[in-house]
Amino acid sequence: MQSSESAVEMLQIAANAADSKGGEDLLALNVSGPLPLVDIFLLVTGNSERNVAAIADEIEDKLIEAGHKRVRREGRAEARWVLLDFGDLIVHVFHSEERVYYGLERLWKDCPVVPIERTAPVAGE
Repeated sequence: MQSSESAVEMLQIAANAADSKGGEDLLALNVSGPLPLVDIFLLVTGNSERNVAAIADEIEDKLIEAGHKRVRREGRAEARWVLLDFGDLIVHVFHSEERVYYGLERLWKDCPVVPIERTAPVAGE
């Protein structure tokens, strides 16, 4: 199934925000087939609890600035696996150990990858 334009727009905003805070191993999966209420999962890895929290906060801030409404947020206090639910887009920001342990890539391996367009960083950021 094709992801909605809104979900792809949110994905690009979220990916750029994650990049700006040092997010690694970004992977977007179209999960609309098995999960009809969601279009895209974005998986991101941070290298410490502080980095995971910073990535999640930046993604949330940028999506809200762009006019998207957060439905739910979980895991921010521990900052080992933060889930940000924006309806059509769900972002999972993992500490590297949790990403390997939970292996969402394995669980959703049959879902198509959604390309992420990277924007060039602005000088001074």
